[in-house]
Amino acid sequence: MAARSKGAHVSIGNSSEDDRIPGSEEDRQEDRPSVGRILQQARIGAGLTVDEVSSTTRVRVPIVHAIEQDDFTRCGGRVYARGHIRTLARAVGLDPVPLVAQYDAEHGGRPAPTPAAPLFDAERIRPEPRRPNWTAAMVAAIVAIVGFVGFTLFNGGAKSGPVSADPASGKPSTASSAKAGPGKAKTDPKAEPKAGPKGEASASAIAGVPGNKVTVKLTAENGQTWMSAKDGNGKLLEEGVLARGGSKTFTDDKRIDLVLGNAGAVQLFVNGKEVKNLGADGQVQRLSYTRGDPSAG
Repeated sequence: MAARSKGAHVSIGNSSEDDRIPGSEEDRQEDRPSVGRILQQARIGAGLTVDEVSSTTRVRVPIVHAIEQDDFTRCGGRVYARGHIRTLARAVGLDPVPLVAQYDAEHGGRPAPTPAAPLFDAERIRPEPRRPNWTAAMVAAIVAIVGFVGFTLFNGGAKSGPVSADPASGKPSTASSAKAGPGKAKTDPKAEPKAGPKGEASASAIAGVPGNKVTVKLTAENGQTWMSAKDGNGKLLEEGVLARGGSKTFTDDKRIDLVLGNAGAVQLFVNGKEVKNLGADGQVQRLSYTRGDPSAG
């Protein structure tokens, strides 16, 4: 009778895990450290603490700890996780490309790109609806008014008479009092008419503006002030700080709306009439004026 030959045990059917070929791709994947472990070892090898890495990369400390434990749930999604891996890898001196590829392989592949969209669209300032462009017309009107005011002030100064030097005292005097002859009078360009109450010259100048418009002139007489001016359609004409002694004039067919940050420092003329008692120093006033006799807003 033939003897059964002795030899290695032969398995029948599916091979066991022990039959897996050594050095295969599966073995290499199992032997390879995880992404978080690689980052942690590189950080320790570089002599860096988690706080130092967090300060350098702007990645919060709890997220750095979670990534080193291979917990990517705190990253806010796969796209952010991939970005954190790149940032941390560069901070500890690693090439981020293989680490991101390993993360993609372990988490279902690279995420599909999403179309760019505004993240804070609700907070974006919407432009105002387009309105007829009145800018050129408003600029022309303001230039005309400023020119008219300057011309009126110049003529008002000329009517007070030329100024000449008194030979006896050396002090300036008007032509009517000194009775200087032709050609001897010298006009002082800085001289202003002093007759009448304070602000009369400005009031008379603005009073010459056509009555079918509203005209507002404000002067920072007692100190600087923040100001804002809008026309009857709500369009911003100008805003900013008006320095002490500075003056602005605005005109419109319907209405002028003002905001004064320091009402006590402002001298205001509306349609040729001075508006008194605007407010105390430092008081904010919101005023609105139309054609005709002004009244405080």
